[in-house]
Amino acid sequence: MVIVESGGGELLEGRVFRQMFEARKQVFVDLLKWDVPVLDGRFEFDEFDGEYANYIIVADPDGNHLGSARLLATTRPHILGDLFPELCAGPVPTGPDVFEITRFCLGRTQGALARRKTRNRLVSALVAFALEQGITTYTGVAEMGWLQQILAFGWDCRPLGAPLQLRGRLTGALAISINSETPALLDQNGIWTAEALELAPLAAAA
Repeated sequence: MVIVESGGGELLEGRVFRQMFEARKQVFVDLLKWDVPVLDGRFEFDEFDGEYANYIIVADPDGNHLGSARLLATTRPHILGDLFPELCAGPVPTGPDVFEITRFCLGRTQGALARRKTRNRLVSALVAFALEQGITTYTGVAEMGWLQQILAFGWDCRPLGAPLQLRGRLTGALAISINSETPALLDQNGIWTAEALELAPLAAAA
């Protein structure tokens, strides 16, 4: 299933959210060695999590976290605009129809084939959510290896500037245009997953 939920309340009270923040800690802190806040030694949780964030979570049939992403409105504080605007050669893209994809996370307990399937479901869910909500552009910040993968998915994606060395890692920013043709573009590269159209709020998925 694909769960869609906005922030607010006590995020860590929900089981799938606890699993998501634990997975983020395992990926971004333990594996990638990011210097970001960790709660109780278990949960990667920063100043952008909370009331104004939206979360897309891919879960197994029992409601356990497999992969997730956080979406931030660019009309509010967000990572590219507030932390790394130097990654853009021009103005940082912002607007009510522009959202930033952050914390794209695939659970590490899956094998390579399962992670690829989860990745495809998550990318497809992000596109389905954008088409449903009138989002026309996603932005993001990524280290070079992941940036190259995103550019190769086949959708309408462009760099926003030349990659720079940030905190010892080559990092770039990008913008992804989303429209009715995006699913077909992803399908040509084996990414699109029709299951992602079945977006459920957390309460309905519980």
